[in-house]
Formats: sequence, C-alpha cells, structure tokens
Amino acid sequence: MKKALIAIGLILGTITVAIIGYGIYLYSSIQNTAGEMHEPLDRGDKSDKRDAAFDISAQDPFSILIAGVDSREDTHAGRSDTLIVLTVNPKEESIKMLSIPRDTRTEIVGRGTDDKINHAYAFGGAQMTIDTVENFLDIPIDHYVSINMDGFTQLVDALGGVSVENAFAFSQNGYQFEEGEIFLETGDEALAYARMRKQDNRGDFGRNDRQRQIVEAVIKQGAQFSSITKAGAILDAVGESVRTDLQLDGMWELQSNYRGAAKNIEHLEITGEGTRINNIYYLIIPQEEIARVQGELKSHLELS
Repeated sequence: MKKALIAIGLILGTITVAIIGYGIYLYSSIQNTAGEMHEPLDRGDKSDKRDAAFDISAQDPFSILIAGVDSREDTHAGRSDTLIVLTVNPKEESIKMLSIPRDTRTEIVGRGTDDKINHAYAFGGAQMTIDTVENFLDIPIDHYVSINMDGFTQLVDALGGVSVENAFAFSQNGYQFEEGEIFLETGDEALAYARMRKQDNRGDFGRNDRQRQIVEAVIKQGAQFSSITKAGAILDAVGESVRTDLQLDGMWELQSNYRGAAKNIEHLEITGEGTRINNIYYLIIPQEEIARVQGELKSHLELS
C-alpha cells in the first residue's frame, strides 16, 4: 500500500534522492535540514512501555507515530488532524498501519480528562500525544514525526504542482476538482483538496485519504527534481514543516535496516459509534474493539 510511511517516506525519500543527485554540497544542506527537523522528546530515547530501547542494529520491531498537524500561523502548534501509528517488523518484512480517528474519545494523559484524541497535540505537543496514544493502544511509541499540513503548500509550490486521482467531483475554497486524474498547480489548491470533508460521505476518513494522496504525490514528484535551486527550496520546506525525534544517523539506520518491511503493508481499521456529549461529537470505540487492535499491534511488535 503506497500510502504508508507518509512522513518517513517524505524525509528519507527526499534525503536519499538529494544525496545521489547533488553530492557534498547538498549533503551539507541535508545535515542542516535534519538538524532543523530534530526535536527530542522529554522522555529521552526510550518509551516508558519498554524495559530497554529497541535495538536498530538487531532489527527489533518498532513503532512510529505520524501526526499531521492543523496549523497555519504557528508551524507546529495546533490539533492533529491525522494520527497514524506504524508498527514495523523487519523479520516478518511487514508493516501494520493504523489510522486513529481524530474524534476518538479517550483519556488525555497529563490532563486528567477524557477528550478527543486530536486535542492532545494542542494541549501538550508531540509528547502528550505520544503519551495519550501509548495509553490508548497499550504499546510503546518509539519515535514520532509531526507534519504541518500547511507546510506542504511550500513543498507543492517548490515542486511546481502535483497530480492526484480524485474519486469524485467537488468544489472547495473557490477551486473546482473534477473526477479522475487532476493536476494541482499550487500549494493552496493542494491544501484545499486535502482539507475537504463536508462534501464527502466518508467524512474525516475521506479527508485523511486525500491528505495521504498529497503526501504520496509530493514524494513521487520530489524524486524527479533536477536543479540545486529546486532542491534547496524543497529542503527548506521540509525543514519548516516536519519535526521528529530522529537524528540523521537514525534515519539512515532505519532506512538501511528496515526498508525490506515495506514489501508488505497492512492497513488496520478501528471502528466505533458516533455520539454527542454536552453537544460535542465524539467517536466512542468499544473496549473489545480497542483490545482487538491492541492485540494485533502487540503481536506485530513481538510484545505478546
């Protein structure tokens, strides 16, 4: 499933292609970009749900949380529109990908309240989001990548536009999107396409699909850039829109030791029932459904 590894593909794919194409000069720029993206967690390198940090060299299974952050003025402040958990098992050469609906009602760890899971990022950034997701799924989150979806406007502009396959015709923010393959010329047009929700009978699930389409298109188009000027603009946009606790060496090791896992990617779904509490919409997920998903992820991480 090509939609997986949204942020990892963006970071590692762009970095790899850039190094092959432009050598030492661009590698220096990549080092600077990786440094700009790096934001360590308060907890350090190990999840509290692990006795010891997973060993990259031993190719231990690991997990990563990808958060698509809805913000415009402040690059990395806001609610997380998209939450995706990836578990990677290199021995099985497989990845499991779980999208957590943003309206899921759960305990926000560190706040002592139940709320929509996407509010955790607004309350406490990546660390609170990780703590909340770990509590919800009862698995360790070993690394994270946060992406400011508005930052992709700069990437799309730098690339000169991207192509996507649109499932049905709709209009949004003054743009008309026809059914079929369409070319999104600007970042603002791509953002309007990705953010549409109300005209889609799948709601947030449909919007999440369009967001993944944009990211996938950015990755494909980014692999084709052919000038140092364009490469510099792309790296600048990545540096502004992506944050991760991974350092450059860690990115290289993951790419080298775990890339075979992308051969088999399974998309997991978690379901629930929508309801209103104090006139606010929430998705309530039954405990048996949570337990089912927890079991699949724990097994994949070789924790049970």
